[in-house]
Amino acid sequence: MTANSRCSAAKPPGLETQRREIESLLRECELRAGDSWYVVEHRWFEQWKEFVETGDQNSSSFPGQIDNTELFEDLDSYHLKERLVENEDFVLVPAEAWHKLLAWYGMVDGQPPLERKVVDLPSTLKVEVYPVEIFLCLHSNMENVTTAQFSRADNIQSIQRAMCQAFSVPPGSECRLWMKSSDSNCERLRNIHVSVLDACLSSGMTVIMETRNADGTWPSSRPQIMRNSVEDQDSYRGQPGVCGLTNLGNTCFMNSALQCLSNTPPLTEYFLQSSYLEELNFTNPLGMKGEIAEAYADVIKQMWSGRHYSVVPRVFKTKVGHFASQFLGYQQHDSQELLSFLLDGLHEDLNRVKNKEYIELRDADGRPDQEVAEEAWRNHRRRNDSVIVDTFHGLFKSTLVCPECHKVSVTFDPFCYLSVPLPVSKERVMEVFFVSLDPYAKPVQHRVVVPKAGKVSDLCSALSEMTNVPPTQMVVADVFNHRFYKIYTTDESLSCILDRDDIFVYELSELKEQQEEQVLLALYLRERSHYRDYGSGSSSYGTSLFGHPLLLGVPRSSCSQEALYNLFLQRLARYVRPPDPSEELEEEEEEEEEDDDEEELYKTQTNGISDDEQQEDAEKAGPSQTEPCSGDTSANSQSDGTDTAEPLPDLNHTQPSLEHGDTETKNGSQNQTEPLCDTNTNTNTPNCTDGASPCRDSSRTTDTETSSEPPAEETLQPNETTEEEREEDKQEEACSPSPPANEQPAKRRAVRKRRKCLFTIQAVNSNGTTERGMGEGGSAVSFSSQPYVAIDWDPEMKKRFYNENEAEKYVKHASMEVPQQQTTVQLQECIELFTTVETLEEENPWYCPVCKKHQLATKKLDLWSLPEVLIIHLKRFSYTKFTREKLDSIVDFPLRDLDFSGCLLRKNLSSGEPPSRYDLIAVSNHYGGLRDGHYTSYAKNKDNGQWYYFDDSKVTYAREDQIVTNAAYVLFYHRQDKIRKPTLPAPNTSPASSTQPANDITSCKDDGAASYVTMETD
Repeated sequence: MTANSRCSAAKPPGLETQRREIESLLRECELRAGDSWYVVEHRWFEQWKEFVETGDQNSSSFPGQIDNTELFEDLDSYHLKERLVENEDFVLVPAEAWHKLLAWYGMVDGQPPLERKVVDLPSTLKVEVYPVEIFLCLHSNMENVTTAQFSRADNIQSIQRAMCQAFSVPPGSECRLWMKSSDSNCERLRNIHVSVLDACLSSGMTVIMETRNADGTWPSSRPQIMRNSVEDQDSYRGQPGVCGLTNLGNTCFMNSALQCLSNTPPLTEYFLQSSYLEELNFTNPLGMKGEIAEAYADVIKQMWSGRHYSVVPRVFKTKVGHFASQFLGYQQHDSQELLSFLLDGLHEDLNRVKNKEYIELRDADGRPDQEVAEEAWRNHRRRNDSVIVDTFHGLFKSTLVCPECHKVSVTFDPFCYLSVPLPVSKERVMEVFFVSLDPYAKPVQHRVVVPKAGKVSDLCSALSEMTNVPPTQMVVADVFNHRFYKIYTTDESLSCILDRDDIFVYELSELKEQQEEQVLLALYLRERSHYRDYGSGSSSYGTSLFGHPLLLGVPRSSCSQEALYNLFLQRLARYVRPPDPSEELEEEEEEEEEDDDEEELYKTQTNGISDDEQQEDAEKAGPSQTEPCSGDTSANSQSDGTDTAEPLPDLNHTQPSLEHGDTETKNGSQNQTEPLCDTNTNTNTPNCTDGASPCRDSSRTTDTETSSEPPAEETLQPNETTEEEREEDKQEEACSPSPPANEQPAKRRAVRKRRKCLFTIQAVNSNGTTERGMGEGGSAVSFSSQPYVAIDWDPEMKKRFYNENEAEKYVKHASMEVPQQQTTVQLQECIELFTTVETLEEENPWYCPVCKKHQLATKKLDLWSLPEVLIIHLKRFSYTKFTREKLDSIVDFPLRDLDFSGCLLRKNLSSGEPPSRYDLIAVSNHYGGLRDGHYTSYAKNKDNGQWYYFDDSKVTYAREDQIVTNAAYVLFYHRQDKIRKPTLPAPNTSPASSTQPANDITSCKDDGAASYVTMETD
């Protein structure tokens, strides 16, 4: 109220009354935060006091109109002078006293009343004579700066209103403010309800306002937007919501979850209408200071602006990683886990309950379910009240029964989504290769059905029914990289064997009662390299494993070099060609006399493993047969036994005719192979001598490497022998039917001719790398542990006599041709399974208040009330102590009219209760296995009712018959009474249009079907 003259002011009361009223107000009025006080010039106030004290209305001391001229620097800006002192330059009067003085005396023309607020400073209340003076400008025009004063008690919203008015910002525009200090750092003023004091705004700072762009972005974060079109992004106008999300590196799980939530109508409309701005909770200790809600809102507004082909959710990803460290980096994660975190984070950021009260939960104690349920929901809403609770939260009944005292505990608990189990089959289909005892029979691939919790013996029994081979004559092994990763015992669990493992089952010879004990011998095939590694300081050729290993049952007495050589030739007869008699395999060899030198050389050859061997051993952690089962060891490799790693020849082709001896009968081949190394063709015993003889001591080192890297050691030269070899030569000559009469095997130099063998035999470790010493009694192997031997081939001999194509061939059993029936279950079955009685696990017992101890109680869940949007999580990933698997069953879920009336515990719904019929609105898909895979989603646009397929940044039209697949992982259902009819007509999609991008994000070359998925190995 302003008066221009004394006569225009209200008629004042008597001077004594004036004095008494004003002094009473000054004496009694206390400072309260937020109250207004007024600054009055000290000289004028003193003159007024003198005037009223005289009691004379016509006194010459009449003060006239209130005049604060002396307090201003100038009369243009009306800025207060610096460093004014209370009770010397001015006095402070409460608002009521000011209004009385103003009514009685008026105020000088044009002067503003100097209203000041009481602010609550740390430890004191004070009238703020000098308010905060800040500079205001728009982000779009930083040159146009205005100055305004605000009290420290004002909130940020008052600054925002003042700026909108000063810069004529259109009403309804979404704004955000930034605080810029003198050092040019900018900080978001997130909470507009906080005071200027609490926001740390001080005089001289600048507040910048930016308004959201039409495409949903903010001007300050414009560089984060990816432009996918050739022409300018602003010219694109697409269907809102039909927008891809760029994969930032294994973030398909996040994109899939975001697309499903984006197409949940009530949540998206809440954010598009900016309702979240009034409900941001910045003080909730369980929340994320509103940052997750704001980051999510930014993504949604960009996706639904209709201005983007694809949005880069980099800021959102950063915020999620900041508040949930498990999502930091770029590893693959579970879309349902992200969904769970996001819904919880949004709820806490938007919780309307600012101060959560403590509520003690009560058990039912025999009270009616309806009463207990209403109490539980009431208590839940007293602490949790947000758009997430409104949209996604339901209530289920949990019943626990103690197995001892039969105490029944009933509670009602809220849920945000239903995690329903899939019916798990108790049987399992395994694919194995059966290797017959018949050397001419190719391996046969079988598909057998075994108990999921069975043992290796069950696998042998199932295979026995197909092969008519007794289970006792079978041994099961996991083949990896041409070697045995693990040889299983019959009592080991089948859960140790993963579906991707290459399992070979070997037939062993039948053990007669009188027959001596058999040794299970593991046989590897190795090829010597063409060159030596001189840099390693050793002198051995390197070797590399090839082909398929074998397991043989060998009588203990038949483990000499000679016997094994013949046995191996017989066992490999299908793909190892015996030499033709006309082929020359003889070679000259000089014997050396210098035994001492030879012995020394021998010692250097058996000196242990090289560095390269240790590296090779580390390649796959020691495949010992006693090694514990590991699910991860062969994650990235496939053995050669299948058509996956090294594609084998097409088994439907007819077998090509074998060369030379391959076409002969089994007996004929045996007769041919026997004299291979014989120095005298009249005998049947192979008298092999010296260098390449299989009779050579197995401890002699020919190589220590099976990797493809340069070998670490070199082989002995053919003209060098050891004392042990010479001793063998002596024995052989003694046994020979016609030894030369005058030839003495004493120390002397001699040149002799002998038949060269196809390969040499070496004792090795389970990796096929380190060679071991000779066994007891001159045998080629040691019986102290599982014996492994390798046969080493020269490249030339392997090329001539080893038929690689034939060795890789296998045949498929009729069981492989029978198509595997894809298991299909109904969604209703999964929901019924969710509500069945189960016994708690040992890791999660229940404390019984009667027994006063933890009990493995029985638990039953029942659905009581359902939310507007129901999320159903299909538990495809099964984890137990022993197994981990993904269930690929097709869950047949309805797209419309999913009826829960039969599942709800509360059968009699009142007239005000919502119905329980739902329509599908979105699906999150997972393709692939446990460790890798790819997430996509199907979703129905709320505006036009059209289904779309979202695969990261690519969006295509989808048909309803494409949606139900075995990849469906998380389902979103919307209750029918809340579904709003589409406001736009559905797009005109021809049958071929499902293959065309719905948002033109890809060019014409992207013509894959909507169901096409590019697997990313995450």
